[in-house]
Amino acid sequence: MAATATATTLLTLSFFFFTLVNSHQSDPDPQSSPECANRWIHIRNLPPQFNLDLLSTCSLFPLFDDFCPHLPNHGLGHKTHNNTRSWFRTDPFMLELIFHRRMLEYPCLTPNPSAADAVYLPYYAGLDSLRYLYDPNYYNFSSHHGLNIYQFLNHHENSPDIWNRNNGHDHFFVASRPAWDLSQPLSNDPPVWGTSLLELPEFYNVTVLTFESRAYPWQEVAIPYPTSFHPPNTALLDSWVSRVRQSRRTTLMLFAGGGGVSASPNIRRSIRMECDNSTGDGGGDGLYTSLCDFVDCSNGICEHDPIKFMRPMLQSTFCLQPPGDTPTRRSTFDGILAGCIPVFFEEQSARKQYEWHLPEAQFGDFSVFIPKEDVVFKGLRILDVLLGIPRGEVRRMREKVVELIPRVMYRKHGSSLGLRSKKDAFDIAVEGTLERIKSRLQEVSVH
Repeated sequence: MAATATATTLLTLSFFFFTLVNSHQSDPDPQSSPECANRWIHIRNLPPQFNLDLLSTCSLFPLFDDFCPHLPNHGLGHKTHNNTRSWFRTDPFMLELIFHRRMLEYPCLTPNPSAADAVYLPYYAGLDSLRYLYDPNYYNFSSHHGLNIYQFLNHHENSPDIWNRNNGHDHFFVASRPAWDLSQPLSNDPPVWGTSLLELPEFYNVTVLTFESRAYPWQEVAIPYPTSFHPPNTALLDSWVSRVRQSRRTTLMLFAGGGGVSASPNIRRSIRMECDNSTGDGGGDGLYTSLCDFVDCSNGICEHDPIKFMRPMLQSTFCLQPPGDTPTRRSTFDGILAGCIPVFFEEQSARKQYEWHLPEAQFGDFSVFIPKEDVVFKGLRILDVLLGIPRGEVRRMREKVVELIPRVMYRKHGSSLGLRSKKDAFDIAVEGTLERIKSRLQEVSVH
């Protein structure tokens, strides 16, 4: 049954992508489309081995979750319940598929690569990495990840002309994995965890959109993890924002996540210990019925069930966002959707990541930063820091968080014209990419 459903999904996607990409691209006409000046994008027609064929491997990696259930609705996944129009069981690793579907609705597409300001590669780099990460037959060949598509771009028919025109500086693609998973040094022998896609000199000029970028600037830029909220129209977005604003915040701080059970000192352990010890603790002048709430999301039980954590987030003033295996968390964006003020413990968790969506200069307006070293090794209580923030400032911070909601969500494909007038995470990512490519091309022309 699952195999049949997957095959049907793939056939539907294949037909849809083929018809839409060929019907929506038009030749640039500056006079009839002034709004597209400097915004034209060409979508490369890649063989399905680089995108849709990769979806057919959704159940082939036993060490990685079967992602077949997450393919419906062009990567948004199944609805959380039958009556909803905005909430889906979205898996963040489907961002490549979600982004591809949204690119086909981009208003300034052109079939002429020479007239384009940027070239989008619908290459599912993160899904392509799974065989190197989880298939024992490919472990020792992780340095090969990306070489096949480079060969295609540089040698197939007229591809060299498109690629060599700017040596890849005008190309971009999405990789729905942290950059660390794709930046293993080519010199590692034997290989360790990860592939070497971002270490290949062939891709140094390409802009890569990832969940999490490395600490030093290179070719990748971080964009938000997709959450489960994908409204199709303005009314549903406004309704959710209204609910967020009216929600009673009876809990001071919330941690939704796992970990923190080891004996070794770390920030998650400190958070859990402080939360456990906060029962009956006074503070807040009676404003809160609970100072700390903990939602145990161990073993991925919350990943595709937003009800488990969204309701507690709606009831909390602050959402703690400690680093885990890597600095960033999808929970950061879940919390923002709930109007829950994020509390960060590392600069790399967000301030140094999402430069387009969460401007660094405004971070103090909508978030709190507490160095994890002060908590873990110096005994600083998170509760004391948060209780010390004046109520008026808390209200201003929450309003700033609510204003961020449209910027960090990915609206549903095929959404209403009214909602399309509001820039969402996709729009801001494309806009930032175009500006980045323009800047890099100007630098190249000067040198």
